[in-house]
Amino acid sequence: MAPSAAPVVESPHQSTIENIESNLQPFYVLHKASSRKISRKSNLYEKSRKRTKLPPSNSNGIENPETDERDGSPLEHLRMEALELVWSKMETTIKDVLRDTNVKVFEDICRWAYESFSTIRSSGAPSSSSVTRPFPIVTRADCKILFAGLVLTKNMEVVDDLLSFEELGFHLKSQGCHVASLSSQELSAKSSIGGCVRSLLRQLLKVTVDAADMFILASWYREQGYYDNPIVVIIEDIERCCGSVLSDFIIMLSEWVIKIPIILVMGVATTIDALANVLHSNALQQLCPCKFILGSPAERMDAVVEAVLVRHSCLFSIGHQVAVFLRKYFLNQDGTLTSFIRAMKIGCVQHFSMEPLSFMLPRLLVEEENKDGNAAFLLDVLSKHASDLLSNSRYPLAERTGNDLGHILSELKRWQKGWSAVLLCLYEVGKFGKVQLLDLLCEALDPQLFRPITSENSRILQQGQGISSSSSCEVQYQFSSRKDGYICQAIGKLRDLPAEHLHKLLLSWEKITGYVPEIHDKVKDLLLAFKLGDGKSSEKDIADLAKRHASRRDLFVKNSKPMIEKAESFLSTLVSEHMRPIECIPFHELICFKDVRKLQLALIGDPRRRIQVDLLEFQKMIKCTCCSENRNGLLPCTHDSTIMYNLAQEHGDLINLHDWFQSFKTVVSHTHAKWNHRTKQCSTPKKRKDKPSLENKSDASVQARFCTAVTELQITGLLRMPSKRRPDYVQRVAFGL
Repeated sequence: MAPSAAPVVESPHQSTIENIESNLQPFYVLHKASSRKISRKSNLYEKSRKRTKLPPSNSNGIENPETDERDGSPLEHLRMEALELVWSKMETTIKDVLRDTNVKVFEDICRWAYESFSTIRSSGAPSSSSVTRPFPIVTRADCKILFAGLVLTKNMEVVDDLLSFEELGFHLKSQGCHVASLSSQELSAKSSIGGCVRSLLRQLLKVTVDAADMFILASWYREQGYYDNPIVVIIEDIERCCGSVLSDFIIMLSEWVIKIPIILVMGVATTIDALANVLHSNALQQLCPCKFILGSPAERMDAVVEAVLVRHSCLFSIGHQVAVFLRKYFLNQDGTLTSFIRAMKIGCVQHFSMEPLSFMLPRLLVEEENKDGNAAFLLDVLSKHASDLLSNSRYPLAERTGNDLGHILSELKRWQKGWSAVLLCLYEVGKFGKVQLLDLLCEALDPQLFRPITSENSRILQQGQGISSSSSCEVQYQFSSRKDGYICQAIGKLRDLPAEHLHKLLLSWEKITGYVPEIHDKVKDLLLAFKLGDGKSSEKDIADLAKRHASRRDLFVKNSKPMIEKAESFLSTLVSEHMRPIECIPFHELICFKDVRKLQLALIGDPRRRIQVDLLEFQKMIKCTCCSENRNGLLPCTHDSTIMYNLAQEHGDLINLHDWFQSFKTVVSHTHAKWNHRTKQCSTPKKRKDKPSLENKSDASVQARFCTAVTELQITGLLRMPSKRRPDYVQRVAFGL
């Protein structure tokens, strides 16, 4: 076997704040990639026979952020305060949104639970003598029915539903129910029914009981006067439970249902037929199921994106590449809302750690609310660093007044209101074509679609706005969506809408644009023209139509096609005028996180590239004396895989196995002999036993080590094995060096 080297774990980045982001540490990879300039163009697969050149890296392999204001400075402290403020608001918003998406379902479950409880009580209360007996009441089979609510989560990953069932438990408790939750581990073959009963006693009685006896629960329920409220047992995911244990548990509860009116709420990830696949037939006969449906992961994702990244994007936003990566990460990599929220949290932490001025806008908003009067300090800081923000010169502010913070903040607020209103209007149309908000967001954030207006269009636009061509010297831009993109797909969906749906759409637009007066007034005019049919009637005509009880359908159908064309033209105008990506806003660096490379390394990592770096820079990983003294050479004591991969750099993409073996044999034999001879000259002339030299080893032993090292490189994906056409050659594979 080839000698192995002990792995060395790198230290975490110094900018990680333990008291704020301690729960994020497990999500960072152990080895971080070396820093690289974004503008550097690299050819990944060179055909020449050159050694792979590694980019310069620091000691721990992590790219350092801006060094103007380092740890311990006032700005570092302000950034951490801003991070805590911004993420606490985002986290609270996310929890509220997820709770609101399920409120209606929770209310339906609570109503059904009390109706089921009333049905159980209607069969008659047990007598005082039967209550004191430590066994179930013998009664008719129809009285042993156990009411079960099946909650369809539409999600294969239970991690997204843990919070939903936790909120359901809080809601039922607030309505007077006694609630206990059982996980799939408690309903496993290892725990058996006894573990389930002990868990119920521990959660309901608030004490630890060794005996798994249902009579203890029945006595507590009767003696404490809890008989007016049901007991709800929540099982988060029945498809992960042991079928035999769950079946026996249901049969046992049905025997005690008269004494202890227990109602089950069970989570089902796939379909309602999964219940028959898990439970035995005798357990299924004891259930009276009722179906409830939670919001799908896509619906909850759209709700979170709308609340955090669209409506409240003035404190923290993401760039186009980050949005595209998060979308792919949600759909392909993990597919859970929990992973998406975790990725946003990591991006938020990295933004406030990297950007020196990231605290400016959150701090200014706090001072506006509290009227602290420290804007002079923020203005002084901005004046020192404004030249570092490239967007300040690339996209100037309208009616700019220098680096005035109040003007910057007002411009960002104005942009955020108009941009979010137009995006939500597009989303309302896209719902008819099942277009997701995250897809629209990725396209709306693309800075490549924000292009300069042509001379003819610029002249028409200036005439429409009452601006003379001589007075406007700045280049004007507008948003041009892709013909095959989601925005054009949403706009084109207007043509297929019936008149009734168009009216509902205009009403939703009126509600969405309420905080943007210039758009809201135009929507009201469009809605008024739609109600009047031809757009030439007055308010008095509308009142007369209402008095005559005109049919709403007849009123809508009249001249609906011209109104659809007018609505389509109106929405296209809104997109071109207000859909300005965040990366095209001056000073967007204050709130926008764009470094998708760092986010990808934190979430997914780059293991293949990390392996290559470790093999080529083994002196930094294995800090032994011999390697530190011979940094430019390969020694026999080095790991065989490291020797092989370093020798492979002297070849091209195709490596001749015979030449490669001879080079490896030279390193492990002759190089060691020279090094050993030099060691003898420097040592004291004492008698000692000579260690066996590698020169005496047979070629078979060296060949075995060679084959083992080649296999290791193949397993790691750095080599492709020989083909039948060229059996004497292997192909070297490089990843991003």
